[in-house]
Amino acid sequence: MTKVQDAALAAAFAAQLRELRQELGLSQEQLALRAGVDRTFVSKLELKKHQPSLAVLFALAHGVGRTPEELVALVRQRLDQ
Repeated sequence: MTKVQDAALAAAFAAQLRELRQELGLSQEQLALRAGVDRTFVSKLELKKHQPSLAVLFALAHGVGRTPEELVALVRQRLDQ
């Protein structure tokens, strides 16, 4: 992937994660607790400063009540827009 593609992917993931979290009425801390990650990591994901590992992707999907496949599909839809 190029840096442009990486940036687009990070932006799409950040926006989707924030949207799902807000739809559920969760704070970053609440999502972090559900997913078993640090709140600051959720913040960094939403600020496009980090991208999740596969294990974290699975944990975050669980935290927002989605399967990993559903979460990836939603991010993919954002990229295709």
